[in-house]
Amino acid sequence: MSKKKARQTRPGRVPGTKRGARRPTVERRRNLVLRRQFWWADLPHETLLDLRLCDLGLDTSHGRVPAALARLDDELARRGIRFRPHCWLSEDWFSPDGVPGIAIPFYLAHPRLTRLERRMMHEVEGGNVRWLRRILRHEAGHAIDTAYRLRRRKHWRELFGLASEPYPVSYVPRPGSRRYVMHLGHWYAQSHPTEDFAETFAVWLAPNSTWRNDYADWPALKKLVYVDELMADIHDAPPPVRSRKHIEPLRESRITLRQYYEEKRAYYDTSETDRYDQRLKQVFASRARHPGRPAASTFIRQVRPQLQRLLIRRSRLHPYLVNNVMRIAIQRTRDLDLCVHRPVRETKRETFRLLERILFDSVRRGRERYAL
Repeated sequence: MSKKKARQTRPGRVPGTKRGARRPTVERRRNLVLRRQFWWADLPHETLLDLRLCDLGLDTSHGRVPAALARLDDELARRGIRFRPHCWLSEDWFSPDGVPGIAIPFYLAHPRLTRLERRMMHEVEGGNVRWLRRILRHEAGHAIDTAYRLRRRKHWRELFGLASEPYPVSYVPRPGSRRYVMHLGHWYAQSHPTEDFAETFAVWLAPNSTWRNDYADWPALKKLVYVDELMADIHDAPPPVRSRKHIEPLRESRITLRQYYEEKRAYYDTSETDRYDQRLKQVFASRARHPGRPAASTFIRQVRPQLQRLLIRRSRLHPYLVNNVMRIAIQRTRDLDLCVHRPVRETKRETFRLLERILFDSVRRGRERYAL
């Protein structure tokens, strides 16, 4: 009696997949595990919105969070910093006063919730690896400021200002100012002294950072040099503040996802970003009138590298400013559901002119207001 030959699998091929199929990436395999682990992952959109946040059953061991936190630990270790902030899931990003830790938004712990966040808010803060690392460096700056009570130091106050200044609901940045570093979007360092320090720390912490050259002729260089000296001073010292509290943790939030997004959308009023809508509508058209045409937001993303290089060369402005204008255009064309209805060459030319007008209008008038 002959035995059946054991099934063999070619190297690089996953058993049970069709011949020629691509091998699942680590992230795809992780997402499949998460879908099986959480019963709500396949719920319809409207049903999912009625689920309470505390019932999600998520923590920082899920989704992209563990890898991002491990990367942050590695970056701190490379700089010789002994301190490590503790982290937990909450409704939003924040590092609370008096607690040297980082709250991470729940939607980053599961791909289903990330998709929901994008659908409801048109954007996911920290939704890609690069953005997530940037935010974590920023929040680590807040945590280390709290842990070592850095804001009490005289030189800190001289360079960044008083941390006791009232925290604004919104702020109007000066895009042309060179007194602040550029790290997160919307000139965030200009919003408050503590945000200025956190942004400066994040630029300093980034691996392979070339901040000495990037900010060589900027007044902001003094802040970066100070952070470099400050970290050398405290790097191996135990922090005086060691609280491990979790402030507003996800497990205690009784609101539903629907309530969460109703409040969030009401807070982030888009009335300040719609001033460019008429200009966008002159270049693009409504998809309702031109069904089947390519989305304008997709088109701008595709030509972004080319237009970005041209705008930087023509305007001689910092790439940060250009990136901000590109983000505004992509977001608003998506919100307005606009499409490309002209020949590609003509649309590209008109898009460049539009972006250039928005760029110089933003710098000249400096009246963009951003909610915190």
